[in-house]
Amino acid sequence: MNRERIGIFDSGVGGLTVVRAVNRLLPRESVIYFGDTARVPYGSKSPETVIRFALEDAEFLLEKGIKLLVVACNTASSVSLPALEDFADVPVVGVIEPGAKTASVLTANGVVGVIGTLGTIASGAYQKALKAYPGVTRVVAQPSPLLVPLVEEGWLEHRITELVLEEYTSPLVSEGIDTLVLGCTHYPLLKDTLSAVLGEGIALVDSAESTAGEVARILEREGMLSSREGGGENSFYVSDIPLKFQEIAQRFLGRAVPLVTQVEVGEQS
Repeated sequence: MNRERIGIFDSGVGGLTVVRAVNRLLPRESVIYFGDTARVPYGSKSPETVIRFALEDAEFLLEKGIKLLVVACNTASSVSLPALEDFADVPVVGVIEPGAKTASVLTANGVVGVIGTLGTIASGAYQKALKAYPGVTRVVAQPSPLLVPLVEEGWLEHRITELVLEEYTSPLVSEGIDTLVLGCTHYPLLKDTLSAVLGEGIALVDSAESTAGEVARILEREGMLSSREGGGENSFYVSDIPLKFQEIAQRFLGRAVPLVTQVEVGEQS
């Protein structure tokens, strides 16, 4: 079985920002991506259901042959990592711990903000991960549910998006944060607009970039970095093909996605 690829899954298209970050940092690596678009979103599901979905997603990728598994879904990362680590025979990386680790290094005053979906913020996963680091003295979390549809609509620099970001981040700024964790894989596409809204003095933590960095460290440590000549290849699978998937995927990756294969994984409900 081919064990040369990195497997990445998400409940939808957000995890494509992780694919992009891995491609940039590790251009020789090949990636196989699965988006569970038939069952998105995971954030509104029970932890038991999310764990079942995550195990089914992981099984699909493991059967394709991978050397490392990335859980590019904040909800799945918050509840299913222990189950996935027991299930998989390859290293498993979530998106929460790498982002928290990066924030703990960047913060100077110890006050870190987090924005994410309702489910991610309600889980307390980022808050718990951040507070585990001695350099973090306080965590201020803000649910930001309107951002995902704005990103998928392509309104990355729209005035409405600016206003929504100002509304969501103003309470965090008033609390004195000097570092902001983008706790959703859609949010890296908003970095430029966020920087303009926040101004200087607040560092942004892109969890996709942090996750790619963790992938690189593990592959190097385990002696599993690709030795192939030239660039790696990406393969894309989804459980349902939304009308705008190609458009959204192209926006997330910054280039065309020529082929997306629809597959059935687990119970499609």
